[in-house]
Amino acid sequence: MANNAGIIGMGHAYPSGILTNADLEKIVDTSDEWITSRTGIKQRHKAAEGEYTSQFGTLAAKQALDRAGLKAEDIEIIICATTTPDQIMPSTGALIQAEIGARNAAGMDVFAACSGFLYGLTMVESMIRTGQIRNALVIGAEILTKYVDYTDRSTCVIFGDGAGAAVVSAVPEDRGILATKIMSDGRFAEQLYAPGGGTRMGTTKETIDGGMHFFKMKGNELFKIAVRSMADISKEMLDKAGYTVDDVDLVIPHQANQRITDAVAGRLGVPEEKVYSNIAEHGNTSSASIPIALDECLQSGKIKEGDLVLLTAFGGGVTWGGTLVRF
Repeated sequence: MANNAGIIGMGHAYPSGILTNADLEKIVDTSDEWITSRTGIKQRHKAAEGEYTSQFGTLAAKQALDRAGLKAEDIEIIICATTTPDQIMPSTGALIQAEIGARNAAGMDVFAACSGFLYGLTMVESMIRTGQIRNALVIGAEILTKYVDYTDRSTCVIFGDGAGAAVVSAVPEDRGILATKIMSDGRFAEQLYAPGGGTRMGTTKETIDGGMHFFKMKGNELFKIAVRSMADISKEMLDKAGYTVDDVDLVIPHQANQRITDAVAGRLGVPEEKVYSNIAEHGNTSSASIPIALDECLQSGKIKEGDLVLLTAFGGGVTWGGTLVRF
């Protein structure tokens, strides 16, 4: 018998350190007006020296489990979406598994940049629907500020740190994930990437001195692909589930850039009041942005029981995805 998979508990966490636009004005040639007008960002959370990704993923996971009313032992798989793992091996998911005591779970990472949380949701949805498992943890966790070149004003103003987590379980058939899909197109890889540190370039004095482990981005090219991809997959998810944009109570897009959010909303024909944005406070937290935003909406009462919520993301790779959820 098929089960619907739904989010039954969420949590989020981020470093206490905050980097404001005023702080960045002292580091790089930029201004609050320049950053705000181009991105919508006013501040972002920044991890301190010695803080790392799994710490915040663990905090978010524990909060999500508590709100779901489950124990760590009830979880059968942990998928951590991250582009900034604690280390190359083992996976951050396995490290979080050990920290929370989820002894009955498999732990793994998924690497899909800003779309990673939706990749994780899509994976566990099929496992729950087919009866392989009943309870999963999907986490988006990032410490992006450690991969930012603070001499490059086009990227250093954008990224922030944080984590969000969702407990996904079997739910009644009129609730949960109604449609979900993930996509990628590696032909656009060099529009947002970090070339150093892997097996192609390696990690050498030359790659480190050349800043090859920092994020590189071609913002103008990415903008058009991101808007088109997020809008198109959103329409596809609505069509698949038999709904229209008018049926949607809230759209939560990946918090990449306020101009992208506005353009996606315009392309979909969604009014501003139905589109959630927290980019001013958090910046772009990649795979953590949707779960952080989703948890904020649930905790504030912006999402109520029975609401239809559309999630859509786009990230480096390039990757994108869409998920339609009934709460």
